Amino acid sequence: MKINNKIAKKLRKDFPIFKNNKGMTYLDNAATSQRPKQVIKAVTDFYEKDNANVGRGLYTLAEKAMVDYDNARKTIANFINADTEEIIFTKNTTESLNLLSYTLSSIIPKGKDEIVLTEMEHHSNLVPWQHLAKKNKMKLKIIRIKEDFTLDMKDAKQKITNQTAILSFTHVSNVLGTINQIKELIKLGNKNKAITIVDAAQSISNIKIDVKKLGCDFLAFSSHKMLGPTGIGILYGKKEILEKIPPFNFGGGMIKRVEWGNAEWADIPEKFEAGTQNIAEAIGLGEAIKYLEKIGLENIADWEKELTEYTLKKLKEIPGIKIYNSGPDKSAGIISFSLGKIHPHDVSALLDEKGIVIRAGHCCAMPLMKKLGIPQGVSRISFSVFNTFEEIDNIMEALKKIKKRFE
Repeated sequence: MKINNKIAKKLRKDFPIFKNNKGMTYLDNAATSQRPKQVIKAVTDFYEKDNANVGRGLYTLAEKAMVDYDNARKTIANFINADTEEIIFTKNTTESLNLLSYTLSSIIPKGKDEIVLTEMEHHSNLVPWQHLAKKNKMKLKIIRIKEDFTLDMKDAKQKITNQTAILSFTHVSNVLGTINQIKELIKLGNKNKAITIVDAAQSISNIKIDVKKLGCDFLAFSSHKMLGPTGIGILYGKKEILEKIPPFNFGGGMIKRVEWGNAEWADIPEKFEAGTQNIAEAIGLGEAIKYLEKIGLENIADWEKELTEYTLKKLKEIPGIKIYNSGPDKSAGIISFSLGKIHPHDVSALLDEKGIVIRAGHCCAMPLMKKLGIPQGVSRISFSVFNTFEEIDNIMEALKKIKKRFE
Protein backbone atom coordinates (compact mmCIF):
# COMPACT_ATOMS: atom_id res chain seq x y z
CA MET A 1 0.00 0.00 0.00
CA LYS A 2 1.78 3.11 -1.25
CA ILE A 3 1.21 5.86 1.33
CA ASN A 4 0.54 9.46 0.39
CA ASN A 5 -1.17 12.27 2.28
CA LYS A 6 -4.62 11.02 1.31
CA ILE A 7 -3.85 7.43 2.37
CA ALA A 8 -2.35 8.65 5.67
CA LYS A 9 -5.64 10.43 6.44
CA LYS A 10 -7.52 7.23 5.62
CA LEU A 11 -5.25 5.13 7.85
CA ARG A 12 -5.81 7.65 10.63
CA LYS A 13 -9.42 6.42 10.85
CA ASP A 14 -8.10 3.04 12.06
CA PHE A 15 -6.88 4.68 15.27
CA PRO A 16 -9.67 5.34 17.82
CA ILE A 17 -7.46 7.70 19.85
CA PHE A 18 -8.09 10.45 17.30
CA LYS A 19 -11.86 10.03 17.44
CA ASN A 20 -11.66 10.50 21.20
CA ASN A 21 -9.16 13.38 21.04
CA LYS A 22 -10.50 15.64 18.34
CA GLY A 23 -7.92 17.77 16.58
CA MET A 24 -4.90 16.14 18.23
CA THR A 25 -1.62 16.06 16.30
CA TYR A 26 0.36 13.12 17.67
CA LEU A 27 4.08 13.36 16.92
CA ASP A 28 5.55 11.28 19.75
CA ASN A 29 5.57 7.89 18.07
CA ALA A 30 9.15 7.14 19.09
CA ALA A 31 8.01 7.15 22.74
CA THR A 32 4.96 5.02 22.09
CA SER A 33 2.82 4.46 19.02
CA GLN A 34 -0.95 4.60 18.89
CA ARG A 35 -2.95 1.39 18.38
CA PRO A 36 -5.23 0.63 15.44
CA LYS A 37 -8.69 -0.77 16.15
CA GLN A 38 -7.61 -4.16 14.77
CA VAL A 39 -5.07 -4.54 17.60
CA ILE A 40 -7.46 -3.28 20.26
CA LYS A 41 -10.12 -5.73 19.02
CA ALA A 42 -7.70 -8.67 19.16
CA VAL A 43 -6.88 -7.92 22.81
CA THR A 44 -10.53 -7.32 23.72
CA ASP A 45 -11.67 -10.48 21.91
CA PHE A 46 -9.22 -12.59 23.90
CA TYR A 47 -10.49 -11.29 27.24
CA GLU A 48 -14.14 -11.49 26.20
CA LYS A 49 -14.06 -14.84 24.37
CA ASP A 50 -10.96 -16.92 25.03
CA ASN A 51 -9.45 -15.84 28.36
CA ALA A 52 -7.56 -18.71 30.00
CA ASN A 53 -4.02 -19.38 31.14
CA VAL A 54 -1.70 -21.05 28.65
CA GLY A 55 0.46 -24.14 29.12
CA ARG A 56 -1.51 -25.27 32.16
CA GLY A 57 -5.15 -26.18 31.53
CA LEU A 58 -6.33 -29.20 29.54
CA TYR A 59 -9.82 -27.85 28.90
CA THR A 60 -11.07 -26.46 25.58
CA LEU A 61 -10.80 -22.77 26.50
CA ALA A 62 -7.18 -23.15 27.63
CA GLU A 63 -6.31 -25.12 24.50
CA LYS A 64 -7.78 -22.38 22.28
CA ALA A 65 -5.86 -19.71 24.20
CA MET A 66 -2.69 -21.75 23.73
CA VAL A 67 -3.25 -22.01 19.98
CA ASP A 68 -3.74 -18.22 19.68
CA TYR A 69 -0.66 -17.58 21.83
CA ASP A 70 1.49 -20.00 19.82
CA ASN A 71 0.27 -18.50 16.56
CA ALA A 72 1.28 -15.03 17.79
CA ARG A 73 4.79 -16.31 18.48
CA LYS A 74 4.94 -17.81 14.98
CA THR A 75 3.81 -14.51 13.44
CA ILE A 76 6.53 -12.64 15.33
CA ALA A 77 9.18 -15.21 14.38
CA ASN A 78 8.23 -15.06 10.70
CA PHE A 79 8.32 -11.24 10.84
CA ILE A 80 12.07 -11.24 11.53
CA ASN A 81 12.83 -14.63 9.89
CA ALA A 82 13.62 -16.39 13.16
CA ASP A 83 12.79 -19.89 14.36
CA THR A 84 9.81 -19.98 16.72
CA GLU A 85 11.82 -21.23 19.71
CA GLU A 86 14.20 -18.29 19.28
CA ILE A 87 11.47 -15.80 20.25
CA ILE A 88 11.30 -14.98 23.97
CA PHE A 89 8.48 -12.90 25.39
CA THR A 90 9.57 -10.15 27.80
CA LYS A 91 7.95 -6.95 29.09
CA ASN A 92 9.81 -4.65 26.69
CA THR A 93 13.17 -3.91 25.08
CA THR A 94 14.54 -2.84 28.46
CA GLU A 95 13.80 -6.18 30.09
CA SER A 96 15.19 -8.02 27.07
CA LEU A 97 18.52 -6.21 27.42
CA ASN A 98 18.54 -6.69 31.19
CA LEU A 99 17.96 -10.42 30.70
CA LEU A 100 21.14 -10.53 28.64
CA SER A 101 23.16 -8.40 31.06
CA TYR A 102 22.35 -10.87 33.85
CA THR A 103 22.97 -14.08 31.90
CA LEU A 104 25.77 -13.58 29.37
CA SER A 105 28.64 -13.71 31.88
CA SER A 106 28.47 -17.49 31.88
CA ILE A 107 29.52 -17.72 28.21
CA ILE A 108 32.09 -14.91 27.97
CA PRO A 109 35.53 -16.47 27.33
CA LYS A 110 38.44 -15.60 29.58
CA GLY A 111 40.49 -12.69 28.30
CA LYS A 112 37.50 -10.88 26.80
CA ASP A 113 36.91 -8.00 29.18
CA GLU A 114 35.45 -5.17 27.09
CA ILE A 115 31.89 -4.08 26.28
CA VAL A 116 31.45 -1.79 23.27
CA LEU A 117 28.49 0.59 22.87
CA THR A 118 27.87 3.80 20.91
CA GLU A 119 27.41 7.43 21.95
CA MET A 120 23.81 7.36 20.77
CA GLU A 121 22.52 4.63 23.10
CA HIS A 122 19.27 4.87 25.05
CA HIS A 123 19.73 4.38 28.80
CA SER A 124 18.22 0.89 28.40
CA ASN A 125 21.21 -0.12 26.29
CA LEU A 126 23.73 1.59 28.54
CA VAL A 127 22.86 1.16 32.22
CA PRO A 128 22.55 -2.69 32.14
CA TRP A 129 26.03 -2.89 30.58
CA GLN A 130 27.41 -0.39 33.09
CA HIS A 131 26.15 -2.70 35.82
CA LEU A 132 27.71 -5.77 34.19
CA ALA A 133 31.02 -3.96 33.63
CA LYS A 134 31.25 -2.86 37.27
CA LYS A 135 30.22 -6.26 38.58
CA ASN A 136 32.73 -8.19 36.42
CA LYS A 137 35.47 -5.52 36.33
CA MET A 138 35.10 -5.05 32.59
CA LYS A 139 35.80 -1.95 30.53
CA LEU A 140 33.18 0.07 28.64
CA LYS A 141 34.28 1.46 25.27
CA ILE A 142 32.11 3.94 23.40
CA ILE A 143 32.05 4.43 19.62
CA ARG A 144 31.90 8.13 18.74
CA ILE A 145 29.41 9.91 16.52
CA LYS A 146 30.50 12.36 13.82
CA GLU A 147 29.46 15.97 13.31
CA ASP A 148 26.74 14.88 10.88
CA PHE A 149 25.20 12.72 13.67
CA THR A 150 26.19 9.42 12.05
CA LEU A 151 28.34 6.77 13.68
CA ASP A 152 32.11 7.00 13.18
CA MET A 153 32.84 3.62 11.58
CA LYS A 154 36.60 4.24 11.65
CA ASP A 155 36.35 4.60 15.41
CA ALA A 156 34.19 1.45 15.51
CA LYS A 157 36.92 -0.53 13.80
CA GLN A 158 39.41 0.67 16.39
CA LYS A 159 37.16 0.05 19.41
CA ILE A 160 35.94 -3.44 18.40
CA THR A 161 38.86 -5.84 18.97
CA ASN A 162 39.56 -9.40 20.07
CA GLN A 163 39.12 -8.09 23.64
CA THR A 164 35.47 -7.26 22.91
CA ALA A 165 33.13 -9.57 24.79
CA ILE A 166 29.86 -7.79 23.99
CA LEU A 167 28.96 -5.36 21.20
CA SER A 168 25.54 -3.81 21.78
CA PHE A 169 24.14 -0.96 19.70
CA THR A 170 20.98 0.74 18.54
CA HIS A 171 19.74 0.22 15.00
CA VAL A 172 18.06 3.64 14.91
CA SER A 173 18.84 6.42 17.40
CA ASN A 174 15.79 7.49 19.40
CA VAL A 175 17.17 11.07 19.48
CA LEU A 176 18.89 11.59 16.13
CA GLY A 177 16.91 9.17 13.99
CA THR A 178 20.24 7.97 12.56
CA ILE A 179 20.11 4.56 10.87
CA ASN A 180 23.29 2.77 11.88
CA GLN A 181 25.26 0.47 9.59
CA ILE A 182 24.34 -2.60 11.59
CA LYS A 183 25.48 -5.16 9.01
CA GLU A 184 28.99 -3.71 9.16
CA LEU A 185 28.92 -3.54 12.97
CA ILE A 186 27.76 -7.14 13.25
CA LYS A 187 30.45 -8.20 10.79
CA LEU A 188 33.09 -6.47 12.94
CA GLY A 189 31.68 -8.13 16.05
CA ASN A 190 31.59 -11.58 14.50
CA LYS A 191 35.12 -11.18 13.15
CA ASN A 192 36.32 -10.55 16.72
CA LYS A 193 34.10 -13.29 18.21
CA ALA A 194 32.06 -10.81 20.24
CA ILE A 195 28.44 -11.34 21.25
CA THR A 196 26.43 -8.98 19.02
CA ILE A 197 23.20 -7.39 20.27
CA VAL A 198 20.89 -5.08 18.30
CA ASP A 199 18.43 -2.70 19.96
CA ALA A 200 15.72 -2.53 17.29
CA ALA A 201 13.13 -0.61 19.33
CA GLN A 202 13.08 2.34 16.91
CA SER A 203 13.54 0.42 13.66
CA ILE A 204 11.22 -2.57 13.97
CA SER A 205 8.14 -0.71 12.67
CA ASN A 206 9.65 0.69 9.47
CA ILE A 207 12.76 -1.30 8.48
CA LYS A 208 12.53 -4.92 7.40
CA ILE A 209 14.77 -7.06 9.60
CA ASP A 210 16.01 -10.54 8.75
CA VAL A 211 18.01 -11.88 11.68
CA LYS A 212 19.43 -14.76 9.69
CA LYS A 213 20.83 -12.43 7.03
CA LEU A 214 22.12 -10.00 9.67
CA GLY A 215 23.86 -12.72 11.66
CA CYS A 216 23.43 -10.97 15.02
CA ASP A 217 23.35 -13.09 18.17
CA PHE A 218 20.48 -11.18 19.80
CA LEU A 219 17.89 -8.59 18.81
CA ALA A 220 15.43 -6.79 21.10
CA PHE A 221 12.31 -4.71 20.47
CA SER A 222 9.06 -3.56 22.08
CA SER A 223 5.46 -4.03 21.01
CA HIS A 224 4.31 -0.57 22.07
CA LYS A 225 6.55 1.19 19.53
CA MET A 226 5.13 -0.81 16.61
CA LEU A 227 1.37 -0.24 17.01
CA GLY A 228 1.04 -3.10 19.52
CA PRO A 229 0.03 -3.22 23.21
CA THR A 230 2.22 -2.14 26.08
CA GLY A 231 3.73 -4.64 28.50
CA ILE A 232 5.24 -7.01 25.99
CA GLY A 233 8.59 -7.09 24.22
CA ILE A 234 10.68 -9.55 22.28
CA LEU A 235 14.15 -10.94 22.69
CA TYR A 236 15.40 -12.89 19.69
CA GLY A 237 18.42 -15.07 20.35
CA LYS A 238 20.28 -17.68 18.36
CA LYS A 239 19.07 -21.09 19.50
CA GLU A 240 22.56 -22.44 20.22
CA ILE A 241 23.32 -19.49 22.53
CA LEU A 242 19.95 -19.48 24.29
CA GLU A 243 20.47 -23.12 25.16
CA LYS A 244 23.79 -22.30 26.84
CA ILE A 245 22.86 -19.32 29.01
CA PRO A 246 20.97 -19.68 32.32
CA PRO A 247 17.44 -18.37 32.92
CA PHE A 248 16.81 -14.88 34.30
CA ASN A 249 13.56 -15.47 36.23
CA PHE A 250 12.57 -18.60 38.13
CA GLY A 251 9.20 -20.15 38.95
CA GLY A 252 6.28 -21.82 37.23
CA GLY A 253 6.25 -22.43 33.51
CA MET A 254 10.03 -22.48 33.06
CA ILE A 255 10.77 -25.84 34.64
CA LYS A 256 10.79 -29.41 33.38
CA ARG A 257 11.20 -31.13 36.75
CA VAL A 258 11.48 -29.94 40.37
CA GLU A 259 12.62 -31.71 43.54
CA TRP A 260 13.25 -30.21 46.98
CA GLY A 261 16.93 -29.80 46.31
CA ASN A 262 17.09 -29.31 42.56
CA ALA A 263 15.28 -28.20 39.40
CA GLU A 264 15.64 -28.85 35.69
CA TRP A 265 14.79 -26.10 33.22
CA ALA A 266 12.29 -26.34 30.40
CA ASP A 267 13.43 -26.11 26.78
CA ILE A 268 13.67 -22.70 25.09
CA PRO A 269 11.82 -20.39 24.88
CA GLU A 270 9.82 -21.41 27.99
CA LYS A 271 13.09 -21.60 29.94
CA PHE A 272 13.11 -17.77 29.97
CA GLU A 273 9.36 -17.25 30.48
CA ALA A 274 8.63 -17.83 34.17
CA GLY A 275 5.08 -17.24 35.38
CA THR A 276 1.99 -16.27 33.46
CA GLN A 277 2.89 -14.24 30.41
CA ASN A 278 1.10 -11.28 28.81
CA ILE A 279 -1.07 -13.56 26.70
CA ALA A 280 -3.55 -11.01 25.32
CA GLU A 281 -0.72 -8.59 24.61
CA ALA A 282 1.22 -11.24 22.68
CA ILE A 283 -1.85 -11.85 20.55
CA GLY A 284 -2.23 -8.09 20.10
CA LEU A 285 1.39 -7.82 18.97
CA GLY A 286 0.76 -10.54 16.40
CA GLU A 287 -2.16 -8.50 15.08
CA ALA A 288 -0.02 -5.33 14.98
CA ILE A 289 2.53 -7.15 12.83
CA LYS A 290 -0.22 -8.24 10.44
CA TYR A 291 -1.36 -4.62 10.19
CA LEU A 292 2.18 -3.39 9.47
CA GLU A 293 2.76 -6.11 6.89
CA LYS A 294 -0.51 -5.31 5.13
CA ILE A 295 0.70 -1.72 4.63
CA GLY A 296 4.30 -2.80 3.96
CA LEU A 297 7.35 -1.71 5.94
CA GLU A 298 8.97 -0.28 2.81
CA ASN A 299 5.89 1.88 2.20
CA ILE A 300 5.96 3.07 5.82
CA ALA A 301 9.67 3.92 5.52
CA ASP A 302 9.06 5.82 2.27
CA TRP A 303 6.24 7.87 3.82
CA GLU A 304 8.26 8.69 6.94
CA LYS A 305 11.13 9.75 4.69
CA GLU A 306 8.79 12.12 2.82
CA LEU A 307 7.55 13.56 6.11
CA THR A 308 11.13 13.92 7.38
CA GLU A 309 12.25 15.72 4.22
CA TYR A 310 9.26 18.06 4.35
CA THR A 311 9.72 18.77 8.07
CA LEU A 312 13.46 19.46 7.82
CA LYS A 313 12.82 21.94 5.00
CA LYS A 314 10.21 23.75 7.09
CA LEU A 315 12.30 23.73 10.29
CA LYS A 316 15.23 25.34 8.48
CA GLU A 317 13.01 28.31 7.70
CA ILE A 318 12.83 29.15 11.42
CA PRO A 319 15.71 31.50 12.43
CA GLY A 320 17.95 30.35 15.28
CA ILE A 321 16.82 26.72 15.28
CA LYS A 322 19.36 23.92 15.75
CA ILE A 323 18.47 20.57 14.16
CA TYR A 324 19.95 17.23 15.26
CA ASN A 325 19.37 14.99 12.26
CA SER A 326 21.59 13.61 9.50
CA GLY A 327 19.00 14.04 6.74
CA PRO A 328 16.13 12.00 5.28
CA ASP A 329 18.43 9.49 3.56
CA LYS A 330 20.31 8.58 6.75
CA SER A 331 17.55 8.80 9.35
CA ALA A 332 14.22 7.15 10.09
CA GLY A 333 11.26 9.32 11.03
CA ILE A 334 12.78 11.06 14.09
CA ILE A 335 13.86 14.72 14.24
CA SER A 336 15.21 16.49 17.33
CA PHE A 337 15.80 20.24 17.56
CA SER A 338 16.47 23.17 19.88
CA LEU A 339 14.34 26.28 19.42
CA GLY A 340 16.91 28.92 20.26
CA LYS A 341 17.39 29.18 24.03
CA ILE A 342 13.79 28.21 24.82
CA HIS A 343 13.67 25.22 27.16
CA PRO A 344 12.24 22.15 25.40
CA HIS A 345 9.76 21.64 28.25
CA ASP A 346 8.32 25.10 27.52
CA VAL A 347 8.12 24.25 23.82
CA SER A 348 6.25 21.03 24.57
CA ALA A 349 3.84 22.65 27.02
CA LEU A 350 2.95 25.46 24.62
CA LEU A 351 2.50 23.04 21.72
CA ASP A 352 0.22 20.96 23.91
CA GLU A 353 -2.06 23.96 24.29
CA LYS A 354 -2.55 23.70 20.52
CA GLY A 355 -3.22 19.95 20.68
CA ILE A 356 0.24 19.08 19.33
CA VAL A 357 2.06 16.26 21.10
CA ILE A 358 5.87 15.96 20.99
CA ARG A 359 8.62 14.66 23.30
CA ALA A 360 10.83 17.07 25.23
CA GLY A 361 13.86 16.57 27.45
CA HIS A 362 16.84 14.21 27.48
CA CYS A 363 14.87 11.35 25.85
CA CYS A 364 16.60 8.76 28.08
CA ALA A 365 19.94 9.64 26.50
CA MET A 366 21.74 11.92 28.96
CA PRO A 367 25.30 11.13 27.82
CA LEU A 368 24.35 11.99 24.24
CA MET A 369 22.82 15.29 25.38
CA LYS A 370 26.05 16.12 27.20
CA LYS A 371 28.00 15.27 24.04
CA LEU A 372 25.76 17.62 22.03
CA GLY A 373 26.13 20.37 24.64
CA ILE A 374 22.41 20.51 25.48
CA PRO A 375 21.94 19.09 29.00
CA GLN A 376 18.39 20.49 29.09
CA GLY A 377 17.51 18.14 26.23
CA VAL A 378 15.73 18.54 22.91
CA SER A 379 12.31 18.86 21.36
CA ARG A 380 11.60 15.73 19.33
CA ILE A 381 9.17 14.98 16.50
CA SER A 382 8.58 11.37 15.45
CA PHE A 383 6.26 10.05 12.77
CA SER A 384 3.91 7.16 12.05
CA VAL A 385 1.65 6.03 9.21
CA PHE A 386 -1.17 8.43 10.14
CA ASN A 387 0.80 11.69 10.15
CA THR A 388 0.21 14.24 7.39
CA PHE A 389 1.75 17.31 5.77
CA GLU A 390 -1.00 19.47 7.28
CA GLU A 391 0.10 18.43 10.75
CA ILE A 392 3.65 19.48 9.95
CA ASP A 393 2.38 22.86 8.74
CA ASN A 394 0.44 23.26 12.01
CA ILE A 395 3.45 22.58 14.21
CA MET A 396 5.64 24.93 12.16
CA GLU A 397 3.16 27.75 12.58
CA ALA A 398 2.99 27.04 16.31
CA LEU A 399 6.80 26.93 16.67
CA LYS A 400 7.15 30.31 14.95
CA LYS A 401 4.62 31.83 17.37
CA ILE A 402 6.43 30.33 20.37
CA LYS A 403 9.77 31.71 19.21
CA LYS A 404 8.25 35.15 18.67
CA ARG A 405 6.70 35.01 22.13
CA PHE A 406 10.12 34.50 23.75
CA GLU A 407 11.97 37.12 21.71
